[in-house]
Amino acid sequence: MADWKEVPGGVTAPKGYKAAGITAGLKPSGLPDLALIVSDVEAIAAGVFTTSVVRAACVDFCRDKLREKHTARAILCNAGQANAATGEQGFIDAIESAQALSQALGIQSDLVLLASTGVIGQRIKMDILKAGLPKLVSELSDTGSDAAAKAICTTDTVTKAIALETTIDGRPVRIGGMCKGAGMIHPNMATMLGFVTCDAAVSPHLWQEMLGRAVDKSFNQITVDGDTSTNDTVLALANGESRTPAITEMGAEAEKLEAMLTEVCIHLAKAIARDGEGATCLVEVQVSGASDDADARKIARTIAGSSLVKSAIFGRDPNWGRIAAAAGRAGVAFNQEELQIKLGDFLMMEHGQPQPFDRTAANAYLNQAAQGAYLKEDTVLISLSVGSGAGAGTAWGCDLSYDYVKINAEYTT
Repeated sequence: MADWKEVPGGVTAPKGYKAAGITAGLKPSGLPDLALIVSDVEAIAAGVFTTSVVRAACVDFCRDKLREKHTARAILCNAGQANAATGEQGFIDAIESAQALSQALGIQSDLVLLASTGVIGQRIKMDILKAGLPKLVSELSDTGSDAAAKAICTTDTVTKAIALETTIDGRPVRIGGMCKGAGMIHPNMATMLGFVTCDAAVSPHLWQEMLGRAVDKSFNQITVDGDTSTNDTVLALANGESRTPAITEMGAEAEKLEAMLTEVCIHLAKAIARDGEGATCLVEVQVSGASDDADARKIARTIAGSSLVKSAIFGRDPNWGRIAAAAGRAGVAFNQEELQIKLGDFLMMEHGQPQPFDRTAANAYLNQAAQGAYLKEDTVLISLSVGSGAGAGTAWGCDLSYDYVKINAEYTT
């Protein structure tokens, strides 16, 4: 049984955090577009970022900051303009954004971290951003998580947030998180945008290691369309306001905290996959029997990212051959004579051999999952065993619909 419970409040559920989200006018739509998370005290900061060589200015800004200083107090996120592929001026804009916020908050500029989302190739509308900062700061509150979560959205249809609580040394410790993403999702060492707050005290190197491992099991295991963004960022703050003893090395308390951090990240990652552009259902791929967890995760992610598998699920076609083909091209060696494939409760392959199954019932399973009416609500479960190894891994994706093309064909027009 999980050693934590869900609590309300998102990123402001942990002690010592406030958040806000406003409509500053950065988006042509007039929807909320500027978000802020602030810790009352200096917090240990960790980050994981895109590995793309075409990076947003905010990514380079944060990477530089975290190399020099492992603490922060504020995360500012704008939506509407990605500020990626904007050259030297884009980086100057990022620096100016941090300086303007530091003045509005009355803190040092090196305690500010940044994130941007929106159209690649467009600089931030700096006059609008700076004009919006006083209002943004004035609306900071310990109930501001929902507003902040709305303000980071682009093509998202829902906000994505969660908070969990556990007990360490007899005191409650909380981790909150929020994220955005629906398209351009195939992370490589990061996600779209994800922000995590924690009130435990953790040493910088350990917090960074925990975040890296949590991201590998969560955000790095989701895919919507095979496209990695220029802006992929996960930032995590730990401010120590729970007043629990500092966690400086791995042990029982560190493992408990990391497990809860991983669960927060998995919840957010699944929310992104579930909200994939044009998607009608969440796809969960579970792989067991691999040589190690890394191989299992690689197979699972390959299947979840297969356009043919995703298209078949959208068409409610239980075409298990596409699942087998995707597993085979994942770049992981296994004996196909040991391959087992199940779609929900339907056994489709055993010991590498096709098995008879009720195609009509399997089609109904896919239809019901799309309608959110099956046992696992909106989730299509694909499970594979590839051998007798101890390796296991899970990935999440979604189906590929006509609407995905429509949304992205009209994105800037």
